Amino acid sequence: QVQLVESGGGLVQAGGSLRLSCAASGRTVSRYAMGWFRQAPGKEREFVAAISRNGEGTYYADPVRGRFTISRDAAKNTIHLQMNSLKPEDTAVFVCAATYANYYSATYVTAARDQYNYWGQGTPVTVSS
Repeated sequence: QVQLVESGGGLVQAGGSLRLSCAASGRTVSRYAMGWFRQAPGKEREFVAAISRNGEGTYYADPVRGRFTISRDAAKNTIHLQMNSLKPEDTAVFVCAATYANYYSATYVTAARDQYNYWGQGTPVTVSS
C-alpha cells in the first residue's frame, strides 16, 4: 500500500503559477500510474492529468492542456504538477492518486476516477481574479 501526501497549494493571482507535489511513502511510486484530480466547491471531483509508470505517457484534461505539466521524480518518489497561466476557474482542492491497474504496462495512463486505488488528502489552490 502507498500513502500519498500533497503539498504546494496556496493563493495565487490569475496568470500566476504554482507547482504541486505528491510525495509517496510505503511503496515506490514507479509501481503505479499516477494522476491528479481536483474538486471545486459544490462540484464533482474531476480529472486533471495522468502520467504512466515510466513517465513517457501523459494525458491531460482539455481545460488544462497546454497550461499544466505532470512529471515524475523517481529519486524523490514524488510526482509534480506544474500549473501555469492559472485562472480563477482552476480554484479547487487538488488531489493526487495512484493506480495499480494494468500493472505490467509501463505506458498505461487513465483519466477514470474509479481506476485509482489510493488517494491523498489534497492541497487547496485558490486563484484570485
